[in-house]
Formats: sequence, C-alpha cells, structure tokens
Amino acid sequence: MANEKEINKRRTFAIISHPDAGKTTLTEKLLLFGGAIHVAGAVKSNKIKKTATSDFMEIEKQRGISVATSVMGFEYNDRKINILDTPGHKDFAEDTYRTLTAVDSVIIVIDVAKGVEEQTKKLAEVCRMRNTPVMVFVNKMDREGKDAFELLDEIEDLLKIKVRPLTWPIGMGRSFQGVYNLYKQNLRLFEANQEYVKPAVNFTNINDTGIDSMIGESAAKTLREEAELVETVYPAFDVDSYLRAELAPVFFGSALYNFGVQEILDTFVEIAPSPRNAKTEEREISPYEDKFSGFVFKIHANMDPNHRDRIAFVKICSGRFERNKNYTHVRHQKQLKFSNPTSFMAEKKQIIDYAYPGDIIGLYDSGNFKIGDSLTEGEPLHFSGIPSFSPELFRYIENGDPMKFKQLAKGVDQLMDEGVAQLFTNEFNGRKIIGTVGALQFEVIEYRLKHEYNATCRYEPIQLYKACWITSDNKAQLLDFKKRKYQNMATDKHGRDVFLADTTFALQMAQQNFPDITFHFTSEF
Repeated sequence: MANEKEINKRRTFAIISHPDAGKTTLTEKLLLFGGAIHVAGAVKSNKIKKTATSDFMEIEKQRGISVATSVMGFEYNDRKINILDTPGHKDFAEDTYRTLTAVDSVIIVIDVAKGVEEQTKKLAEVCRMRNTPVMVFVNKMDREGKDAFELLDEIEDLLKIKVRPLTWPIGMGRSFQGVYNLYKQNLRLFEANQEYVKPAVNFTNINDTGIDSMIGESAAKTLREEAELVETVYPAFDVDSYLRAELAPVFFGSALYNFGVQEILDTFVEIAPSPRNAKTEEREISPYEDKFSGFVFKIHANMDPNHRDRIAFVKICSGRFERNKNYTHVRHQKQLKFSNPTSFMAEKKQIIDYAYPGDIIGLYDSGNFKIGDSLTEGEPLHFSGIPSFSPELFRYIENGDPMKFKQLAKGVDQLMDEGVAQLFTNEFNGRKIIGTVGALQFEVIEYRLKHEYNATCRYEPIQLYKACWITSDNKAQLLDFKKRKYQNMATDKHGRDVFLADTTFALQMAQQNFPDITFHFTSEF
C-alpha cells in the first residue's frame, strides 16, 4: 500500500472510434488542455502540413490516419493522465484490441452525422466483454447531424449500454450555440475558433433567466424542455454504475474547435477509475500490492529511425517499477535490468526512474520480448487476454533485392514481433507467408520495410481461407493429421503447428475427421 497516493492519481484510458470520427483530433485537444502540447496538428488528409502529435509514423502523416497505437502522458488537476490513441481503421483492429487490455477505461468518439458505425460496435463489444467503463463523446456538433435523442437511442441499441447525457447541445450545425452542462450546471457558448474557447458561465439551475439573454428565449425554452425530457427518460447519473460499466455518460462537442472537450476532461479526471485489478492465469493482481508486475501489450520497432530502436510497451499492474533494478522475464526465466526506461509523449521519450500501476513505460528491447510477456519480481505470472487473432488474408512474401536479404529478414522478424501481422513458414515448400486481419497491413509492411530497413519485398497471391493453431493430446492422431495435410501445414514464428485451411469445407472436414485435435482461432491456448 506504499504507493497508494500515486496509484489513485493515475487515469489510463484509450480513445476508440470508427475512422474519421475525430478520435485523434480529440486526443490532440485533451493534450492541449493538459498543457502537454501548445499547437494542435490538424488531421485531415495527405496534404497536411502539421500532423497530429499522436500520428508520428511517416505513413500516418501521408495518409492522415492512425496505423499504430500511440501513448501520451500528462498531468491535469493533480492527476496523471495516460492516453492511448488507437487506430480506428478495421485493418488495424488487432492493435486496438490488445491496447484495450492495458487500459482502465475508454472514451468512445461518435460522429453526430454518421452515428454508431461498424468498427465502433466491434470495439464496444470488446469493452463490454472486459467490463471496461466507457464515456461517449458525440463529435462534430458544428455540422448537421442526427437528432440528439435519436442518436442516444442508437447508442443504447447498438452498443448495448445505458446512457446518461451529462452535457446537452443547444442546436446543431449552423444553429449550434453551445452546450449546457447538466452535471455542473453551467453554460458554455460556442465560437468557431480553434485557438480560443469561451469560459463557462455558472447557473444555480437551468431556469435561470440569464440563460435566455445569452442564447435567446426560443433556444432557452427548447433547452429546458429537452433537459426535462433527459431527466425523465434517462436514469440519474450514478458513478458506481459507470464504474461497473453499466452506464455511459455522454458529452457533446466539437473536437476540431476544442469545444466540449474540457467538460469531458474535467468529469473524466473526477470519476474515471484509477488502476484496476489485472487477471492472470494464476490469480488476480491488485495494483496496491507491493511487488512489481507488468506485461508487454505492444512492441514498436524504429520509433526513432535514426537509432533503429525497438521498444516494448509495458503496462504496470502492481508495485513500483524502478530503473536499474533486476526483474524476472517470466517466459525466459531470466533476470533483466533496464537502464533507460522511458515515458511517452507520442514519439518523444523521457527517461524515468520510477513508474507506478497504471503507467505505460517503454523498455528498449534487443529481441527478448514478445507481446503478452510478463515481468515480475520473481512470481511466475501469466497475464491473460492478450491474443493474436487467426489471420484471414494471406500472401507469400519474397525478397525484392537479393543484395538486401539480411535487411529483409531482420525487418520481417521485428515487424512480426510488433503484432503487425503473422509469419508462417510452409512446411511443404519452405516459403514464407504473411497473414493479416486487414488488407492495408500489407501496404504498411511493404512501406516500413522500405523506409525503416532499406529492404524491398514483393507479394505473391495464395488462396487460403484461414490459419489456425492446432494442438492435441492424441499424438498418433496429430502425427497422422500432419502427414495427411502436409501441403497445408506450417509453423508460426514460435515454432507452433499451424493448419492452413484453403476453404471453409476443408476446415470443417478436418475438425470432423480429427475429433481429438483442437483448432485454435487465437494464439492464446
């Protein structure tokens, strides 16, 4: 319990959404309010001059999208805030799923015009499975969109969670005047200015006539009617219900214009959970335990292309991490010491001496770590819920330049450790196969190999339906299966057996004819 004060200050959360809902822009504005940055980069298109702080990879700057999770920390109102900005694009969902294992709460960003989109539904489902508390930010209120009540019904219906508005919009699009904070009883007027936000005006209650003089009698009348409806239709806001992931507070605003951002940030630091218990195969870990434990949820190579570094992102779950202290790498059962652990501000890094539960730290890695690895003070703990998913898209990868064989091999090896994709070696012909969950990953791999490793690759098509890991206690049946399916067998990067099913029918028949073999569709088994 020695670290209780530091632990209670931590707020570690992810921002998730469908692409283009404004997630990275919201991240920027939260950083502005936290004083972590002073100029926001507009995230619009491949023509952007100033790019978003959290999009630091060259390919992200060119495309105007996030392709990797980035970590940013700052202090606000005596709280230590750790934001993980995740990719919205479905082709990078696997990175986002793993990131959700490292956070204690989530902010979901929804575009007021588009409503709840497909990727938002999938990510919300992961939060629901993990009982992660969520807040909702309805973005782009300065544009025309869906009616607020209609949108709230859609959120409840599609995300399967009860909602409670804590701010309420006054108008929308051209008639958007601002938001009334139902939680704090104050009014903030909107101005389409990215540099300046008008201060909020406090009221004792919503019937104060001062509101009429600020927004007009007609708008004030509508606001009161809608606020009364909110109080009647939606449950009273209860912090415990939010923390149990049963109720999602909803905020309205425009991230582009910094508007409504302070409301969600102020409420977040007040009610969001501090670090929560972490599950391992052996037992549940409390953040207040004295002994250090943590796990690797992401690996990123070449955050600084000048130094060709490789960094493991570690979520601290208990105890206090100390620089230059020996810790046990559980999978390798060996002692490791870290002389330059870092905290993050996107690609900017700062060496730290200590870190506490809830913090995300970067450890320079020469190849010791893979995603899911545990670090402890000796106890053999295996953190659960950090899988790789069975890929659905496949291509042979070939060397594009015989003179750069080593560079290609090193690049592919490191990118696979990041969880960008998975590498299989076909046992029949020895060829290397890249498997991904999204087509855009192939572009990212090719781009990064060229720009970070000075290696070129080319892809060749291969017709496969699914790759799944296989295990069995029946050694004779496993051997028989591998002989019969020799042309469809491969090994993954860690030497595990993988069955490459070329059709749905082939997979179904394999499962039917070999009942003692288990076919795994995630790498966690």
